[in-house]
Amino acid sequence: MPHHERKLLLASIHDVGPRFAAQIDELADRLEAQLAGPNFAMLVVPDHWGGQRLAAGTEFAGKLRGWADRGVEMFVHGWFHRDLAEHSGMAKFKARHMTASEGEFLGLDEAEAARRMADGRALIEDIIGREAAGFIAPAWLYGPGALTALEQSGYALAEDHMRVWEPATKRTVARGPVITWASRSPARTASSLFFAAAARKMLHPLQTVRVAVHPGDVTKASILDSIGRTLDCFTRHRAIGRYRDLRKF
Repeated sequence: MPHHERKLLLASIHDVGPRFAAQIDELADRLEAQLAGPNFAMLVVPDHWGGQRLAAGTEFAGKLRGWADRGVEMFVHGWFHRDLAEHSGMAKFKARHMTASEGEFLGLDEAEAARRMADGRALIEDIIGREAAGFIAPAWLYGPGALTALEQSGYALAEDHMRVWEPATKRTVARGPVITWASRSPARTASSLFFAAAARKMLHPLQTVRVAVHPGDVTKASILDSIGRTLDCFTRHRAIGRYRDLRKF
């Protein structure tokens, strides 16, 4: 099958940092077992909610470097992850209903967004010893300032709920919804389990299917079961890919 016709599965672990070290270990072990090795990405938060900043020379920094050395792609995932901005209009709706005050880059102006993107990149690249794979905003939410800053950031890739793109060229390299789960309330969990089950039936025509897991997922057996079923479903009929593969299409 020609490369451009290969259907891919991309998997990622969000909110990677020392705050959730134990949960990240569990998710990494589960994905590695199901994906025939460390064939997934990690979205690394430099200072999750403040007070848990990544630091070179720490045990967690060593783990990150080890994962990167083994081929795990490392994305910069905001700076604090928490959204401290005041919003109005559609941004207020997104901040309230699409995330629990986690959309850090939804309300930032261009200068502040650019500063956090650059600072996060410098910190993470120093720890992993190589270039970051790209930038993905917390909760996949970008305001106008963040989108403008991204174009000049030098990051190779960015992602939101519905697509992956190259910021410098604005070229979309993958389309389709991310399959992800919500653990923070019974209603959201039920909704995410329903969507994942539907996705296992409906998303097969897509060129690229993306699956994203979060530290909170390990707290609910129903979510872990759904993640396992979803990965099994899509690995049967498509290649386990990496984000960098998308730039070859």
